[in-house]
Amino acid sequence: MKLKAACSISVTAASDCPMVAMLRPRSGPAQWVVSERYDLHPWAPVDEYADGYGNLCQRLVVPKGQMHIRVEVLMEVEDHIAVAPDAPMTPITALPADVLRYLLQSRYCPSDMMQDQALTVVGRAAPGYAQVEKIRAWIQKNLQYRYGVSTASTDALDTLEHGAGVCRDFAHVGIALCRSLQIPARMVVGYLHGLKPMDLHAWFEAFVGGRWYTFDATQDAPRGGRIVLAYGHDAADVAFISDYGLQPLQLDDMHIEVMAADDTLPPDSGLDDPNDD
Repeated sequence: MKLKAACSISVTAASDCPMVAMLRPRSGPAQWVVSERYDLHPWAPVDEYADGYGNLCQRLVVPKGQMHIRVEVLMEVEDHIAVAPDAPMTPITALPADVLRYLLQSRYCPSDMMQDQALTVVGRAAPGYAQVEKIRAWIQKNLQYRYGVSTASTDALDTLEHGAGVCRDFAHVGIALCRSLQIPARMVVGYLHGLKPMDLHAWFEAFVGGRWYTFDATQDAPRGGRIVLAYGHDAADVAFISDYGLQPLQLDDMHIEVMAADDTLPPDSGLDDPNDD
């Protein structure tokens, strides 16, 4: 399916402020960038690079005052995410070298302290996909989706204690429980078509059966229509904006739009409608 997505952000800098943004998706096996547009007002020179996870990062200096950023993309994405209930656990010795890192505990995913919880959650599920699905379903059933419970420092253990959180918190719990069972897991941020209310979204992937599979504990069933912006160990690796000024940037406004390609384009969109050929 083709999706159109746009992210509009306004920030204010008290003085010139170095910033790294992570707002451009890249093409891969599960998604393809058909077209895109990246506007800055006022314009500033941008240097782009790929970080250690392969994410596209835009490095610039926000001049003193207000800056408006708008990113628009037309993407070809999967209608349905792959599911494989019988996919076995991939032996550690068979994991690709670049997947091994996702077995390690991280800032928001203290997996070294969560094995007992994980074993309780998965019960007698077969090692592999079935265990991860048990974890996803347990989070969806037992944690309440609620704003205002978590902060920038909340980790997976805090979320379990609170019994509530938002998509990033649900993903951290899923990742940590998987890693405690020696299943590689990583954080994913991006867009989900039909998400209500619309916003940037977070979920997790687990490596079983020799490949990555998508798991989203905020949803009660597998859903496609996802645009990936970034991967990482946890939220510390996938911030859509990281600023490094003497005074932090002020986020004034952020607006997300995601729609099917045959829906009506918003008036300020610069994306070409593929049906207008």
